[in-house]
Amino acid sequence: MVIYIDLLFILNIIYDFLLLMTVSVTLKRNISLKRIILGSFIGGLTTFIIFIPISNILLLILKIIASLFLLLITFGYKNIKYFLNNMLYLYMCSVILAGFLYFLKIEFHNLSYIILLLFAPFILYLYIKEQKKLKEVINYYTKVVITFKNNKQLTLQGFIDSGNRLKDPITNKYIILINKKLIKGIYNIRSPIYVITNTINQKSLLECISIKNIKVNEKVYTNYLLGLSDTFKGFDEVECLLNYHLLEEDINV
Repeated sequence: MVIYIDLLFILNIIYDFLLLMTVSVTLKRNISLKRIILGSFIGGLTTFIIFIPISNILLLILKIIASLFLLLITFGYKNIKYFLNNMLYLYMCSVILAGFLYFLKIEFHNLSYIILLLFAPFILYLYIKEQKKLKEVINYYTKVVITFKNNKQLTLQGFIDSGNRLKDPITNKYIILINKKLIKGIYNIRSPIYVITNTINQKSLLECISIKNIKVNEKVYTNYLLGLSDTFKGFDEVECLLNYHLLEEDINV
């Protein structure tokens, strides 16, 4: 097999550039293009390590050291968490990209490395897109502390539901939803508020109670009612459906 060192060097620079750019975009590092190019060039130089007559274990160690040096050149060092996150995402992106390209090479035997290179940005773009979706979903999960009128508290795993836009037209308070059984032994219902809610096929009355406040992400909100449902069972450890208005309030803060 004929190996063109100059072509291999250029290809590695391009792949390293794509990987470093993906890490920068995914983690929002805002690194200058010059530093990414410099890091890519350093990564390209590591290509020549494979021609050193050493054992596979020592070769692997040298590659790891080279990748750490590449990260330091590109992103610098702020603290150990910052560095480890950069390292984790670089390795993760490398494995994903290498796996997809290997799959394409196996499935389509005649694909050249140039054509595979054209696939690489698209693969990494899909990865970035999915990462953003995952972060958005994770951000919807949050701990909720409900404080009742008797000052007792209930801590639940909440989820900000885009479909929950319930609001009491009389008190103008928004409604969060839990299973009625969760407040048993914590709060005695004396004067509930009934709010008309619209479902797909019919209208129904939702039993609600006034509460002192709710605490979400260290912020305290007082303009909410607690909706008590007999049918809501929760999902994925979620015990409370928060009102979508919480997101709007965060945006306006």
